[in-house]
Amino acid sequence: TMKMIGILVVSLILLAGCAGKKKKVDVLPAPPGTMSAAVAAMDEGNRLFRAKYFADARVQYEAALSVQPTLAEAHYNLARSLDYLGDPAGARKHYLEAANLAPGHKVIWDSPPLAKYGREAERMPTNDPNAPPMTPALGGMGSVGNQGYGY
Repeated sequence: TMKMIGILVVSLILLAGCAGKKKKVDVLPAPPGTMSAAVAAMDEGNRLFRAKYFADARVQYEAALSVQPTLAEAHYNLARSLDYLGDPAGARKHYLEAANLAPGHKVIWDSPPLAKYGREAERMPTNDPNAPPMTPALGGMGSVGNQGYGY
């Protein structure tokens, strides 16, 4: 009986440890200075994403981008949704666009998904021999500037 109590205690400790290690579903909030309609769409998209309604979240991120197309965080969150929805080509496009719009944004540039797509972009041929490499690892992306994000 004492042995059974010990086994039960150890089991509960193990279960509690496993419960605390859930994979975090991460998305970015709208930065300060974002247009209010884009903020509202981003907030709703983030709520839906965290509830794992990825298709509905995608619609909200697209709505945010229709209001403010240079919103790097919306591109990043849309890419995350597309990844979960099984659209790697669409996700890749938006990960790279997010990095292009926010060249100093640590979360975007250091994210494992962007690293994955950046390595693929490094191997992609380009039609312009003078084009900079399209990979964060090489500091390229043909950046258009940080669009006032202040990173």
